[in-house]
Amino acid sequence: TVLTRPVFYSRELFWQEWNCLKNSSEGLSNSTVEFLDLFNKSLTCFEHNLQGQTIYLSPNNYTEVCKNCNETYKKLNDLYNNLQRINRQGGESGHSAHLCIDVEDAMNITRKLWSRTFNCSVPCSDTVPVIAVSSFILFLPIVFYLSSFLHSKQKKRILILRK
Repeated sequence: TVLTRPVFYSRELFWQEWNCLKNSSEGLSNSTVEFLDLFNKSLTCFEHNLQGQTIYLSPNNYTEVCKNCNETYKKLNDLYNNLQRINRQGGESGHSAHLCIDVEDAMNITRKLWSRTFNCSVPCSDTVPVIAVSSFILFLPIVFYLSSFLHSKQKKRILILRK
């Protein structure tokens, strides 16, 4: 028992420091429980959509997983991003903290499965503005030279004919 107390105490302190526990008597924090619940739902969705299909599908064709689990993955990703933002701002304590290490690890696993294994992608919402700004900048020189040509006085060339 001499060794177990310091080890147990340090493990508990580690979990509190990494925001997995509210405190030693209350157990997991609400955000950790909510995240782990969504994480389990995502993995269940992945598993459910893979059952019986892996034999018939090529290794890179996981369209059913991408289509059917998109909403669950999006909720999980949004929750994770929200938790990250809250922790960067300091949450309730007012000072910046880390996310629970288990939450970080679970999200890394999920993102790796989603993007590398299933080859699913979340469309980027910034695509349209980037294309619009790029097109505008691309056509600026054309507009400049065209307007310069049209608004400048052109000298008429007079040909002198030989007599």
